[in-house]
Amino acid sequence: MVTKQDILKIAELAKLYVSPEELDGLTDELNKMIRFADEVATASAGETSFDTVNGLENVFREDVPRPCSGREEILKNAGSTEDGFFLVRRRR
Repeated sequence: MVTKQDILKIAELAKLYVSPEELDGLTDELNKMIRFADEVATASAGETSFDTVNGLENVFREDVPRPCSGREEILKNAGSTEDGFFLVRRRR
């Protein structure tokens, strides 16, 4: 179990300020996360098939090639082009 002192030590190491109002909530939330991680770590997946847990077999559609717009048509909407490519202004 994570204590308030643990939270304050973690905050100090991370150079973060934790107000007294936040301390209770952070302590509870971290303890919930640790409990959940413990449940996941101890879960047995030996005989369970997760592939069909929701009854779906294949939710993906087949890839079907479709015609696409030509390069010229796409580039006509560009602000600037060069040699068949978009020109993009470099930002610093």
